[in-house]
Amino acid sequence: MKKLLSLLLAGSMLLGLAACGGSSGGAGSTTAAPETAAAEGESKAEEAGSPAEAGGLDALIEAAKAEGQLTVYGSCEEEYLAAACQNFEKLYGIKTQYQRLSTSEVYTKIKEENGKPSADVWFGGTTDPYNEAVVDGLLEPYEAINASHLLSDQYKDPDNNWYGIYKGILGFMVNKEELERLSIEAPKGWDDLLKPEYKGLIMMSNPNTAGTAKLVINTLVQMKGHDEAMEYLKALDANVAQYTKSGSGPSKMVGPGECVIGVGFLHDGIYQILQGYDNIQLVLPEEGTSFEIGATAIFKGCAHPNAAKLWIEYALSPDCVNIAKDNGSYQFLVIDNAEQPKEAEEYGLDMNNTIDYDFEDAKTNIKQYVEDFFEALGSSSEDADSSRFQTE
Repeated sequence: MKKLLSLLLAGSMLLGLAACGGSSGGAGSTTAAPETAAAEGESKAEEAGSPAEAGGLDALIEAAKAEGQLTVYGSCEEEYLAAACQNFEKLYGIKTQYQRLSTSEVYTKIKEENGKPSADVWFGGTTDPYNEAVVDGLLEPYEAINASHLLSDQYKDPDNNWYGIYKGILGFMVNKEELERLSIEAPKGWDDLLKPEYKGLIMMSNPNTAGTAKLVINTLVQMKGHDEAMEYLKALDANVAQYTKSGSGPSKMVGPGECVIGVGFLHDGIYQILQGYDNIQLVLPEEGTSFEIGATAIFKGCAHPNAAKLWIEYALSPDCVNIAKDNGSYQFLVIDNAEQPKEAEEYGLDMNNTIDYDFEDAKTNIKQYVEDFFEALGSSSEDADSSRFQTE
């Protein structure tokens, strides 16, 4: 039964572009071709101005409804992405399409489109790839009214290029049954992952495709220093069986026993436990760890700028974030009028064990760190062994 459940969950990740409210598009399709979308966005930008500033949310809602549609690239789990899009469409009557892509996939796609984005907004996923997009000028700043509800300025870009909607703790998920069968103990911290008895038992995500993996690299650089972190990652590679496309990929492999130790976000482990995999144990690394800020942002040059701004307001409201826990997402929420998921606290996701993460260093240097990671492993990001570094 657990194996069947795992296959069903994996299958849901293969869905292409879908329209909320019942309509659908082909995989990789959008409401308009990239060139058409960009031209449409440029022609509307001056006309749109900033209705939220000029006339408040009511004016923005009317301007967004006049545009009539929105395309979302989502990097959270598809269950929550679909629910958020469906609820937005229900609330405002704006046809809303979405496609689930990992954060690095979105960044790469938008960079290649070079100011002519095939979507309007980005929703979910860790901020390291968002910050890469900021550096490249691919996001549109917007001063959101509902940003007044953020718990701290930490949860927004200083120039309003992105806003945080949740935060999640980085750690390990282990299969207790497999550990017992193999007569080995669960790792307690990062250094334990290098033990020879874990050879071939670990999975983490691919930094070419997953923001989660970039956060792992940044975290280790900040905890150990650059050179020691690269030596650590080289040693860890000897124990890694596979690097998954998505950051949540390792969590899906632990319960069925396809791997024994998964490195990723612990809220993904909670989801698997609540799906029936009570053989999973969550581990907060004893040396400390970091946390993601899951974000949302507007793509510069998007076709539907007012609908995009309304999406940001919606994403920073209980209408959006409170439905996360009902759709498989158990991250801590970062707005003051949200209802925190009790599951995050029940499973001991302690925010007090997190390091003082340097977001600016991550923004500035992550591209180089990823190159250094592959160099330390003896390859490049372009020629990484496809059998271990999954991209599909």
